[in-house]
Amino acid sequence: MLRWKDIITFAKYGNPEPPHRVAFSEAEWAARLPPERFAVLRQHATEPPYRNAYCRAYAPGRYACAGCGTVLFEADEKYHAISGWPSFRQPASRGVIAYFFDTSFNMERMEARCNVCGGHLGHVFPDGPAPGGLRYCMNSASLEKQD
Repeated sequence: MLRWKDIITFAKYGNPEPPHRVAFSEAEWAARLPPERFAVLRQHATEPPYRNAYCRAYAPGRYACAGCGTVLFEADEKYHAISGWPSFRQPASRGVIAYFFDTSFNMERMEARCNVCGGHLGHVFPDGPAPGGLRYCMNSASLEKQD
């Protein structure tokens, strides 16, 4: 189980090795992804709160990266955080998410990216439920639900 100190350590000293890598040029990503997904995954946009596909979805299954298909979260790790975006307690495995300090917009946050393709997913916060205390606050546009 990952904890906040693990996330900080990854961001400071290096992220875990991904299971594999997927790389395309930005032009290739633009051709492969719908505009909303391209904006979130490749340009670090944020979709509007509460008006997104997975904010209130709780069906069983998995959530994969919408860019490369890597499974990022299991549905049983999803919870209602009242944040406006889908929130998860833990990733599906240790090496699928990379962490980076984000000081944009005069805020201090921890950015979460797909560790396989580098796509922006959202942010991680240390205010989640026990036992790990993490809240992975993700953009629905960066995820693809798998049954």
